[in-house]
Amino acid sequence: MTYLDNNVGNVALPTIQRDLGLTISGLEWVVSSYILVFAGLMLVGGRLADVFGARRTFLGGLAVFTLASLAAGLAESGGALVAARAVQGVGAALLTPTALALIGQIFPDPAERGRAIGIWSASGALSMALGPITGGFISEHLHWGWIYLINVPIGVATFALAFRTVRPAFQRVLRSLDLPGLAASALALFALTYALIEGESAGWTSPAILAAFGVFAAAAVAFVLAEWRAGEPMADLSLFRQRVFGGGLLTSGIWSFGVFGIYFFSAMWLQNVLGFSPTEAGAAFVPMALVMGVTAVVSQRVSARLGVARTVALGTALMGVAIFLMSRVGADGSYADVAPWFILYGLGGGLMVPLTAAVLGGMPEGRAGVASGMFNVSREVFGLLGITLLGAFLTSAQSASDLPPLLAFLDAYRFTLVVAAAVLLAGIPLALYTLRHVPARRQEEDEPQAAATVGSSN
Repeated sequence: MTYLDNNVGNVALPTIQRDLGLTISGLEWVVSSYILVFAGLMLVGGRLADVFGARRTFLGGLAVFTLASLAAGLAESGGALVAARAVQGVGAALLTPTALALIGQIFPDPAERGRAIGIWSASGALSMALGPITGGFISEHLHWGWIYLINVPIGVATFALAFRTVRPAFQRVLRSLDLPGLAASALALFALTYALIEGESAGWTSPAILAAFGVFAAAAVAFVLAEWRAGEPMADLSLFRQRVFGGGLLTSGIWSFGVFGIYFFSAMWLQNVLGFSPTEAGAAFVPMALVMGVTAVVSQRVSARLGVARTVALGTALMGVAIFLMSRVGADGSYADVAPWFILYGLGGGLMVPLTAAVLGGMPEGRAGVASGMFNVSREVFGLLGITLLGAFLTSAQSASDLPPLLAFLDAYRFTLVVAAAVLLAGIPLALYTLRHVPARRQEEDEPQAAATVGSSN
């Protein structure tokens, strides 16, 4: 639900604009208010999970998200919709890192935990593809409010299921919230996310954007100072001295840089060049997402044989090669020409799942929540960077071209793909270095034991 709401409403924006009488700026904030609060409070959500328990925080976040979805679906003005979307972001910031932390609690066995993380990652991949289709179908056949109201029955059912089946963890490792760290981290992420979202339209050198970057820098310094002085710091900065954690976050960020940028700009290519409708463009990503989802589930078996470092490096290489080959498709190309590279990209993306298990599997007790928050923050911020920086490259190349508008866009798009491919390929040596010696054999050895356990329980 949380990742689906990143893009489910994009297709329905024209309908929402007509119904509520929104300006373009107001329409942008329907999307941006959710992303801004989601990214800004994700570290806070992870810390609350460590202090109050993952189950309690998960149920609280789910309640907030579900009620805010109800309010968004029933909104009758632009202001009410933007406010409800912002509250949805609060719920999502509590849910996303906590769900990943709960996986570690529910599945202590490494092999089972790896498969569970694979399913968790597959759901995120599917949401990116299903969002435009779901939004398009609802906007064409139902009232646009059902884009958000559909979360209500799902949220109620999930709350009942989690309340009944997820056992509370009674051990409380952390006792303080670290309020200075919470405030500084939230302010820094709010400012950075705002600058990345609004920079292109407002101008990167405009006073508002420069001020936002200045607030980010000052809040980031304040956050580091607060964490050094805290008795129970929210984010243990010594974690970044761990090769697997620091390198894993950067590798995951590179993955997100490519994923967000490719989804965004390839959707534009399918519509502007091939003439797809928004719903058809969304459907074009389904094969990629399905391949990514299936590969994510079986990726632990691959890493048990190749090792985590080589599996992640292979996934990064496949994605980089796929993006480069997409850039070779010319103006006379069709979806059939690019579909094989979409599928190859999905295969590579699915092989990145062992990275999540490796990074979070080595976290000390009581740090799973904030570590999950940091992991998800890196994905969200690097994803925004992918859209922002690649968008700047595309706009610059298109403006400098003397070709007709359609051909200028195509040339700029192809250039942007080459840049994205180069960034992803740079992640190969990073993965091989930072993830080396991460034990995958233990997962392979534990798998028969896990299978025997499942068999005996059945």
